[in-house]
Amino acid sequence: MPSFSLRSRGFIGSMALLCNFLSYTPPNPDLNSGKAEIGMDTVIGLYGETIEVPCNNGAPKPKDLFMTKWKYDDGDLLTQLKDQDASVIATDKYKDRVSMAENSSLLIAAATLKDEKTFTCMVVAGADISEYPVKLLIHKAPTGVEITALATELEIGKPTQLGQCSTSDANPAASITWFKNKKPLVADGKGIIISSKVKVDEVTGLTTTSSILQYTAEKGDTAALFTCGALNTLSSPVSFTVTYPTERISLHVISKGPLMEGSNVTLKCKADGNPPPTSFNFHILGKLVKVENSDSYTVTDVTRESTGEYKCSIIDNAKMEDSKNITINYLDMSLSPSGKVMKSFGEGLALTLQTHASGELKVSWTKLDSRPTFDKLTYSDSGKYEVVVTMGPLVKKASFELVVEGVPVIRRVAKRRGEDGQHKVLTCEAEGSPKPTVAWSVNGTSADESPYVNGKITHKLTIVPTVNLTVVCTVSNELGQDTRTINVSTCKRVDKQNPQTPSIDYLVVGVIVGLLLATVVVGLAYWLYMKKSKQGSWKTGEKEDGSTEESKKLEEKIEEKLEENSQKVEV
Repeated sequence: MPSFSLRSRGFIGSMALLCNFLSYTPPNPDLNSGKAEIGMDTVIGLYGETIEVPCNNGAPKPKDLFMTKWKYDDGDLLTQLKDQDASVIATDKYKDRVSMAENSSLLIAAATLKDEKTFTCMVVAGADISEYPVKLLIHKAPTGVEITALATELEIGKPTQLGQCSTSDANPAASITWFKNKKPLVADGKGIIISSKVKVDEVTGLTTTSSILQYTAEKGDTAALFTCGALNTLSSPVSFTVTYPTERISLHVISKGPLMEGSNVTLKCKADGNPPPTSFNFHILGKLVKVENSDSYTVTDVTRESTGEYKCSIIDNAKMEDSKNITINYLDMSLSPSGKVMKSFGEGLALTLQTHASGELKVSWTKLDSRPTFDKLTYSDSGKYEVVVTMGPLVKKASFELVVEGVPVIRRVAKRRGEDGQHKVLTCEAEGSPKPTVAWSVNGTSADESPYVNGKITHKLTIVPTVNLTVVCTVSNELGQDTRTINVSTCKRVDKQNPQTPSIDYLVVGVIVGLLLATVVVGLAYWLYMKKSKQGSWKTGEKEDGSTEESKKLEEKIEEKLEENSQKVEV
């Protein structure tokens, strides 16, 4: 880096230094075999933008700075003395485009490719003159990337020019990369061949790069997306129709729900070629049906006889075919009896379920877990019976309603004393159908009837008998009736004024016991008296007739007493 050292004082010395600075011309950098490039800074600016070229790599200004000047190979650009504004010296294209920043950097507005050159910053400080050359490069990103000249279709195994990718107005020239499904394609000279060229605009100096891709398609490229890109810019993705011949066909069976009698079955023939064939032959149980401009055929209202082998083939190549065995499912069921069935109690009922199906069946009953048997019908057998037969998704149902009728029969009559001891509860249990009506031969209170379930009914009646009764229970329906009797005795009353008094049963027992004891005492006294009388008569010689008369009178009194006690007991 050149510098000057001038040791002078005062005005004369300063003017001499300035003259030397203004007249200083650096050595030719082309001399010395390029050694001038050693240590040179490089600045990259963007096309069309204002570029800042730093002086001395942006180092702070020296304290003894006297002058700064910017120049290039064709002349000076501008100078600036200490503590003064910069002065533009240039008279060419830089006259209105250059300025100096506060830190002595050179500012170039609206940069173009013609600004790619070396600019030198000269600094006069103290007795030294220093130079700082800077190489300026101008870059511009491409304006866009697009694919043109697209192929109409790609054929498997055949090299085809897929398209041309172009990007323009770039500096330096852009490098183009091709992508398939976002993965870069690498030229191999066989299936992938890429050729590129660059064109320079004579006016702007900007470049246009174009790249042509020759590609040999594969079967998997049917839905592939191709793009190209330069730097960080990608083109819009493009796809191509890939053609290839049919190698295999397949027959598909399309139906809504299970294949069963009465449904429609659609046969669809698919080919793996692209474009696929448009016409096919369908073989329907040995019958040939030709279908044009469609790949499907529908068989309507199939039956169990429609079960068999179905085929499809290409019209121009009958050997290329596919087949399917189709089974039409069916399920037949009949139940006997059906509807409403009336039977008498104790009879039998024959139940017949017949099924015929194309597969394994599952049978279930809604009223019972298994198939019912009716050897001897009871009222509990009445009800609705439903059978459900299933075979996969196929379901069939049948039902019948069984009604068991019979003349009502009384199974039991009973009586019990009420809790308060003042009434009795009579119970009559009966069976029959239709529901029997219960009637009693006496009136009562609190009549209670149980729910009628499985032909059984229980009727209770509360009565307060004042005398001994024979009560009749009668049950009847439209088929007949039945009666049963039961003897009911009166109830002993309880003293309501004194709830603490023992019950009348205990009182009666006490009275009876007391009367019996009194009778025994009277009889014993009578016996002692007669014995004594007899002894006295023997001793005194009295007649026995008087004693006999008195004895009779005493016996009569005892009998009257016993009868009176007996009547009290009955009360």
